[in-house]
Amino acid sequence: MLVLSRKSQESVVVGGADGVAPLLTVTVLEIRGTKVRLGFEADAGVAVHRWEVWEQLRASGEEDPSTAGPAAPVA
Repeated sequence: MLVLSRKSQESVVVGGADGVAPLLTVTVLEIRGTKVRLGFEADAGVAVHRWEVWEQLRASGEEDPSTAGPAAPVA
């Protein structure tokens, strides 16, 4: 596991090291007490789910959670 420290409005980029657009950008939007709000930017073809939703999709036998549908806002 990679562990990084980020301040509010700082981001982490996943993929894209060879000059291609990143697969995923995660930005710290807000830090309030013990809660952190994160923003996820990904192409429409990249599914983004909360862990518990991903587990439910996997358990129900739906499409492969890593490739299912377009990215949706994460609540």
